[in-house]
Amino acid sequence: MPAETPSEAAYDRLRRRQWLAGEARADGVDRRTLLRMLAAAGVLAAPAAGGLLAPADALAAPPSAGGAEPVAPSSAGLAAAAPTAGPVPGILKPLPAEWFVPRGTNAEMRFDALRGSADGGPVGRHVPVERFFVRNHTSTPLIDAGSWRLRLFGSGLRGAPTADRPVEFSLDDLHDLPAHSISALVECAGNGRSFYTGQQHQTVTGTQWTLGGIGSARWCGVRLADVLRRAGISRRAVDVLPSGLDAEFVSGGVSLGRVRRPLPVAKALDDVLLAYEMNGEPLTPDHGAPVRLVVPGWIGIASIKWVGTVEVADHPLYSPWNTDFYRLFGPDHPAGGSAPLTTQVVKSAFELARGAVLAAGRRHRLYGRSWSGAAAVRTVEVSTDGGLRWHRAELLDEPRADNWTRWSIDWRPERPGPYELRARATDRRGNTQPEVAVFNREGYLFDAVVVHPVTAA
Repeated sequence: MPAETPSEAAYDRLRRRQWLAGEARADGVDRRTLLRMLAAAGVLAAPAAGGLLAPADALAAPPSAGGAEPVAPSSAGLAAAAPTAGPVPGILKPLPAEWFVPRGTNAEMRFDALRGSADGGPVGRHVPVERFFVRNHTSTPLIDAGSWRLRLFGSGLRGAPTADRPVEFSLDDLHDLPAHSISALVECAGNGRSFYTGQQHQTVTGTQWTLGGIGSARWCGVRLADVLRRAGISRRAVDVLPSGLDAEFVSGGVSLGRVRRPLPVAKALDDVLLAYEMNGEPLTPDHGAPVRLVVPGWIGIASIKWVGTVEVADHPLYSPWNTDFYRLFGPDHPAGGSAPLTTQVVKSAFELARGAVLAAGRRHRLYGRSWSGAAAVRTVEVSTDGGLRWHRAELLDEPRADNWTRWSIDWRPERPGPYELRARATDRRGNTQPEVAVFNREGYLFDAVVVHPVTAA
């Protein structure tokens, strides 16, 4: 690996300068083509200070039930997907209404279902596979584990193997390497997006997640670092680009290829996992079988599902998913957009339905979860009077980085009527949920305190 690795912040600034200066290509799709493509698709908003609006999950066209290639979406199809009854095209597992809210090609987990349901009591720190949310750009592929190969190539490996003659690992080869387990969250960058509109009255594009675009699991596999070293990573390596094996993502009649997003080599060699098990069982197709990446603390797009190839380069790599998608655009962000998004922000959610009716004059135990991509949760406070007074919640877990912390607090609504519950967390780096999230047009990284309405009767 490199003798000296620059800080991620400095490295991301370099990436952005190169892209804006036209010195980089998005893996075969240049900026001019992307601009023309997005304008043709009707999703290119007027740029502010050179910014480009092109959120990936605003562009995804729902695949057919037969898993056909996605087609260019119509302008009507670009609006936020409303919850619908029945199965989601392209997702294989059952999606019972008591556990999920379908959203386009995705399935959002219902937070209130974590408190318990007909099949048992509360869900623990790890979400069962059958309840885990699903985020798909296209549709879930079925991949034969026996013939699957992980193919590594590029100028950052010794001997510079090519895509035609890569270094290969079978699933059995990965099982022969030292196994490693982590407990970690995977969270969509747009989780909480609907609150920009519903709470802050700001128009954003993309899938209108509430707070259920997230899940925690126990992942088992091999360290990406171990595989890279076996493949012969060189000291000149700069970027690592994993690509999925799902269908190519098509928008405006142009294929952007398979979902892929580069990692700086410092992150790739740190805590990234090539996972083949989830909660003690082999991965299921909807969650990345046979092998997926898990990138702790980072936005979900980095945790590529159905990973099939990894390019290792001695220079920065680019794709639409780190140049025009998954950046922040808007008046409060740099001209041309922010650096590519990496670390998730601090959030909190009640394990209670919005609009729930509770008995007045009785004591209730409120439950919830808080998390941060930057550090373990330090404290959680709850307000039951619209934010006038705050009370410390009891933490039910030992807080850990890269995972959520469950908490609870007692509340007795004395009089019937409407109430506004709020929860806010602070992590061990001092990050606290603000009252208002900084606006960006794609609706990423909503971190404000969420207003949770209930009624006492």
